[in-house]
Amino acid sequence: MWKKRVLIALFATILLAFIAVVYCNKTIINASKGKLYDDVTKVPYNSVALLLGTSKYLSRHTLNPYYTYRIQAAISLIQAHKVKYIIISGDNSTVSYNEPYRMRTDLMRAGIDSSIIYMDFAGFRTFDSMIRLKEIFGQDSVTVISQQFHNERALYIADREGIYAIGFNAKDVPSAVGVRVQLREKLARVKVFLDYLFSKKPRFLGEKIVIPQ
Repeated sequence: MWKKRVLIALFATILLAFIAVVYCNKTIINASKGKLYDDVTKVPYNSVALLLGTSKYLSRHTLNPYYTYRIQAAISLIQAHKVKYIIISGDNSTVSYNEPYRMRTDLMRAGIDSSIIYMDFAGFRTFDSMIRLKEIFGQDSVTVISQQFHNERALYIADREGIYAIGFNAKDVPSAVGVRVQLREKLARVKVFLDYLFSKKPRFLGEKIVIPQ
């Protein structure tokens, strides 16, 4: 009898988890409809763009294509004069790991003026990046730069925080290559709802940073 109860409980848990993943995924996708752009010529102007960070390398000698494509997307957006300033938000949890600094370096190597670049070193998660965009950088309108699946989640958070956001989609990575990332994204979408359910706050806030108009 107890084995049957365990199996029923296990089945119920799996079913609830599946329903949660489907619901969160669909809700986040719906929240971004009409707000995502792939063509730089069609992106509305925004004073500020938010470039979401990621690691430059997958391994010691292998470049991360997600990183490369986000840098390219940011460059095209700036060169097309679709944004005036760019905030790079990423992880700088250790002395040797600094996503914003590396992205800033590569943007400058491509000819982007350092004076228009701002760095957010406490963007440990997308949740933190979006809240800090408003609380620290004082922005309530933004163009988010990342891959589409990532932009969808960022735009959902923006909507919850009262930020008008659109997403400029960087080139994505083929599904066969990015399976692990896509699976992690599904769990991250559920985590967003848990964050709001339990009134989660960013790890750090801090002093405000003023971006010129």
